[in-house]
Amino acid sequence: MTQPLAPVVLDIDRSVGALPGELRIDLASWQELVRFGCGLAAMRRFGQALDTSLPAADRHGTVFFGSGDFHHLSWPLILRQLRQQPGRRLRVVVLDNHPDNMRFPFGVHCGSWVRQVALLPQVSHVHVAGITSGDIGLAHAWENYLRPLAAGKLTYWSCGVETGWGRRLGLGRGFRSFSSLEDLTQALCDTLAASPEPTYFSVDKDVFAPEVVRTNWDQGRMTEAQAMAIVQALRGQIVASDVTGEVSSYRYATAWKRWLSAGDGQDTEIDARTLQAWQAGQGDFNLRLLAALGA
Repeated sequence: MTQPLAPVVLDIDRSVGALPGELRIDLASWQELVRFGCGLAAMRRFGQALDTSLPAADRHGTVFFGSGDFHHLSWPLILRQLRQQPGRRLRVVVLDNHPDNMRFPFGVHCGSWVRQVALLPQVSHVHVAGITSGDIGLAHAWENYLRPLAAGKLTYWSCGVETGWGRRLGLGRGFRSFSSLEDLTQALCDTLAASPEPTYFSVDKDVFAPEVVRTNWDQGRMTEAQAMAIVQALRGQIVASDVTGEVSSYRYATAWKRWLSAGDGQDTEIDARTLQAWQAGQGDFNLRLLAALGA
């Protein structure tokens, strides 16, 4: 049996618990610069730091990088995969309570990175699944980047959100709306299993119901069993993966980041006792998820 590749912890906010056989890379000095969002030049520098710190893309396992405030770091990890595997086409599957395809005028942030990935020519399609937030509802329609939806490169898989505006704009193929997470999961599993492709799999744990695991962000309703069913549907297709959505407590030194994060409804300053309990639950969940991804 092939030995599972070592998981990597990009240790930016000290929120990821110990993982078996891990490679842990201390990147705490980057936290203020890249947390929540950063300019494109800063993101390029961070990508260069990854290149000097990480083994080759095919020599390590799942990457964990802390709070969902860092989900935009999936972008340089995906770029690295494509650069080190020339000629490869890659499908991207994201489990997230939010579309991460929202307008952001200051570079890239945890809620805008999907646009950057969806428009890469080597990426065949991006599926963002498990959305229950109002970010793709009518009131926030103007905030969504429409180009990747119009280009047929991005699909939102949502539950309980009114998305009729997408059909009215001729973007209907970019929206798969369901009345239950059970139906969404089954349809997504059928789609992924029917059309196997090399896949980058990204999990933001805010997709889960709070009784599964607690995060800093408003959370969805997906169960652990539903997520594991999606992993099973992708068996043999996942070439790389990452996990974010740990819970951590942080106060930005930068005023504009404090303002923007507060506007997004984050709970970033958590008392020590609650934080310890939530992080313990996160650690147990990470072990189960890692076992499923490495099986």
